[in-house]
Amino acid sequence: MSIANKLAREELVEMVPYQSARRLYAGGSEFSSKIWLNANEASGSGSYQVNSDCINRYPDFQPDNLINAYSKYTGLENTNILATRGADEGIELLIRAFCKAYQDSILICPPTYGMYAISAENHGADIVKVPLIEVDGLNCQLDLEGLSTQVGKIKVVFLCSPGNPTGNLLTEHSIKAVLDIFGNSAIVVVDEAYIEFSPENTALKWLNEYPQLVVLRTLSKAFALAGLRCGFTLANPDIIEMLSKVIAPYPISAPVAEIASSALSPVGLEQVSIRVQETNSLREQLSKWLIEQFWCVDVFKSDANFILFKTVDSQTKSFIFSCLEQQGILIRDQSKQIQLENCLRISIGSEQELSILKQTIAQAIATQLKEEK
Repeated sequence: MSIANKLAREELVEMVPYQSARRLYAGGSEFSSKIWLNANEASGSGSYQVNSDCINRYPDFQPDNLINAYSKYTGLENTNILATRGADEGIELLIRAFCKAYQDSILICPPTYGMYAISAENHGADIVKVPLIEVDGLNCQLDLEGLSTQVGKIKVVFLCSPGNPTGNLLTEHSIKAVLDIFGNSAIVVVDEAYIEFSPENTALKWLNEYPQLVVLRTLSKAFALAGLRCGFTLANPDIIEMLSKVIAPYPISAPVAEIASSALSPVGLEQVSIRVQETNSLREQLSKWLIEQFWCVDVFKSDANFILFKTVDSQTKSFIFSCLEQQGILIRDQSKQIQLENCLRISIGSEQELSILKQTIAQAIATQLKEEK
């Protein structure tokens, strides 16, 4: 037995880490030789200059230029904002700050983002699952009755809107209902990593009304800065102060703060707006194309920069995934998630990338049908 296995916490020895897109397929020097449609990234980003004059100094704990820029962008006070290493660090901080290891629980609503559960496991927090359901004809919505049975048993509730991997928004009514249901018994987190694609549906407008509300944001999606690893936790000052006690001493490097601040400038925000419009248009085109394919039985409604769809069977799902992979086109298999049997997810890349994807699938299907004859 290795020293690591001997001394590690027992539950970590057999734990499978979160299988991020880059763990499954490392980029290395191949970013230009493959079509990356498996991580909900943007297909391109702007050009930024970095000042290296102070690179020998530790950065400020929360760089003023970055916090001021995000404050202006959201209309929130600086005291409502904590800059983090991606939204993932915000998830970690919330669990560490509010859940006692091996005593407290978080609540998630699968199918949903996998890092909520992984972060809880890492900390020794239990995980309660209340799966999404169909409500009034809308798929992948909150089970309010099921959630209400967990009051007093949960410390942190994670909601994802727009959802990942489903792509749809949760209704505003249901999010407010969850805030009312849990009252002051739990922190309610709304993960808005994709909210720029439907900004009118943000939960930020309720921040003053609900002191238990926390909103997670990132620059990885609509801002096209996934490689920067910059996110934000937005909450009332008391929660921000608590999270500041457990975050690393220098969470945001000076170059990251500088680039992120530039992206939040008027010119940068104009680029984001254009990118969102183009992405939404391409998403609708891809959705329409998928609906027309005989091997696709369902296309999930998406308010994000990706589309989840369901194939007729597991054999077809594997065939499409494999034929794309063989041509250097990477998408994400979501079929292991609850309720998502035979489902694949495609990130909205450039028009050219999506055109190649469609052609590749069409040619592979046509060849297969010809061989079967």
